[in-house]
Amino acid sequence: MRLPLALVLATLIGSSAVAQTTVTGTPAAPDAKTSQQSGGQESVTRPNTDKMTPDGAGTGTAGNVQLEKGANSFTEGEARSRLAKAGFMDARDLKKDSDGIWRGTAMRGGQPVQVGLDFKGNVSAQ
Repeated sequence: MRLPLALVLATLIGSSAVAQTTVTGTPAAPDAKTSQQSGGQESVTRPNTDKMTPDGAGTGTAGNVQLEKGANSFTEGEARSRLAKAGFMDARDLKKDSDGIWRGTAMRGGQPVQVGLDFKGNVSAQ
C-alpha cells in the first residue's frame, strides 16, 4: 500500500515543529554580564595594547600583565610597533622565546626596561 505524497509531507512538516526546542528563562550564569556590559566579543579577542594610551595607561597596562604562552604570529616589526604603541621606545634585541613570547629591552621614561609581548598582544615590563 502506497501513502499519498501529501500525507507523507504533512507528517514530515508536522513532526519537525514538535522537534523544535524553546529556551525559557536566562541561559547565562547568575553573575554573567551581557555582551553590552562586558564589551562584547571584540573586547575579548582584541589585544590589550589596542586599548592602551601612548603613556601606557589604560586596560592591560604594562607591568603586572601576565604574558601567556602560545603560538605568536607577530613579526618582529609588528612586535616593535605594539611595544611603541604601549609607550616603549627603541626596542632592542627582540627574540621570540620557546613560549612564543617576544622578549627584549626598550626605553620608557628614559630608563631601559625588559619587555615582553605575548600572542594576544599583551605587553609586560619588568
